[in-house]
Amino acid sequence: MTFSEIETALPPNAVTTITNLPFPRIASGKVREIFDLGDALLLVATDRLSAFDVILPDGIPGKGAILTQMSNWWFAQTTHLIQNHLLPDQPGEFARRGITDRDLQLRSMIVRKLKTVPIECVVRGYLIGSGWSAYQKTGQVCGIRLPIGLRQADRLPEAIFTPTTKAPKGQHDEPINDAQGAEIAGPALYSTLKETSLAIYRYAHDRAHGAGMILADTKFEFGTDAAGNVWLIDELLTPDSSRYWPAESYAPNQSPHSYDKQFVRDHLVALNWNQTPPAPRLPAEVIRRTQQKYLTALKNLLQSR
Repeated sequence: MTFSEIETALPPNAVTTITNLPFPRIASGKVREIFDLGDALLLVATDRLSAFDVILPDGIPGKGAILTQMSNWWFAQTTHLIQNHLLPDQPGEFARRGITDRDLQLRSMIVRKLKTVPIECVVRGYLIGSGWSAYQKTGQVCGIRLPIGLRQADRLPEAIFTPTTKAPKGQHDEPINDAQGAEIAGPALYSTLKETSLAIYRYAHDRAHGAGMILADTKFEFGTDAAGNVWLIDELLTPDSSRYWPAESYAPNQSPHSYDKQFVRDHLVALNWNQTPPAPRLPAEVIRRTQQKYLTALKNLLQSR
C-alpha cells in the first residue's frame, strides 16, 4: 500500500479495544491483542499507548495500523537476513478467515505459531537514553566498557548487543550479559540471536539513513519452531520498538528529536506524575503531534528508495 492510502484509511478516533471477533483471545499486551486461529495466530495492534510501563487513558488514532504497516515493510526488506513469522499472502489469509474490515486488516498480522525466546534482543548504535545515563556513571553500558570522552547521542564505534530478560506483564525487563543469555537460550541459539540482531540493525541503520532518519537503537524478538529453526517475530523496527532521529537535524551533545513517544514521555515528566496508575489524560495537541511523528517515520520509509 502507498502512504497516502494508509493515511486516508486511519480512523478518526483511537481504537483501544478489539471486540466482536469470532476467535478466542489468548493474550493481551500493552498494545497488541493475540487471537488463536487454530493453525495460526492473529496479532492485532491497537492504538493504545504506554509510557513508563503504564497504559495511558488516551490512544493515538491509527497508531496500530502505522506500526503494523511499518513492520510489514521491514519484514519484506529483511528476508535475506532471516525468515519472519508472517504467513505468505496476507490478503488471502484475511479473506480465507473472513477478516474483511479494512481497519482491522491494516492493524493485523496473521502469523505462524512459534515458541517465543524469552530474551529482548536490544541493539544500540548511539549513546542515548538509559545507556547515556549509565555511561556517565560508570563508563559502561550494560557491562560493556566504552571509550572515554563520548558525548550524549554520539555514534558508538560499533553497535553493541545489550539484551534483557522478557519480563512477565507488570514487571520490568532486566539487563543480562552474554553468559546469562546463553544460560537462558542455550549457547548456540544465543549466539544466533546476537549475530542476527546486530546484522539486522546494521542493515536497517543504512536503510533508515537513506530515508533521512537515524536508527539509534532498537529491539527484536525471536521465536523457534518445532525443528529449532529461528524466526523473527512480533513487531519490527517501529517507533514503539526503536528510536529514530531526523538525520538532517542530528547533532551530538544533546538529546535529538525523535519519531516516537518520547514526546509523550517528556510531557508526562513535566507534569510530575509519579508514573503509577492511573495515568493523566493527554491533551489533544499532544495526541495530534504524536500521531504525526509516527506517520512521518512511516512516510519516510515508504517513499524512500
